[in-house]
Amino acid sequence: MSAQAHGHTPAAWTGVVISFVGFCVSGAAMIMASVLLFWVGILVILGGGAVGLAMKMAGMGKQPNEQVEKYKAEFRAAREGATAPEAVTAGAH
Repeated sequence: MSAQAHGHTPAAWTGVVISFVGFCVSGAAMIMASVLLFWVGILVILGGGAVGLAMKMAGMGKQPNEQVEKYKAEFRAAREGATAPEAVTAGAH
């Protein structure tokens, strides 16, 4: 799993930080009973997702890893071989 660098990209970090700020704003607004500020926080949260997606599309997200793709292909081939009809019926006897 660590070879996939799940979430360790500028796009992911930026989107999460912006969304975290939005959660903080919305949380503070709930304590202050400010409906307008609550919705501003919600918009900031959605903006964080949009910024993260835009950065990912701009190439700052996860880059394909040849080694991981090779392992995935080997796993799929092994899984498909194990669930072949011959293997299923042979195990039923």
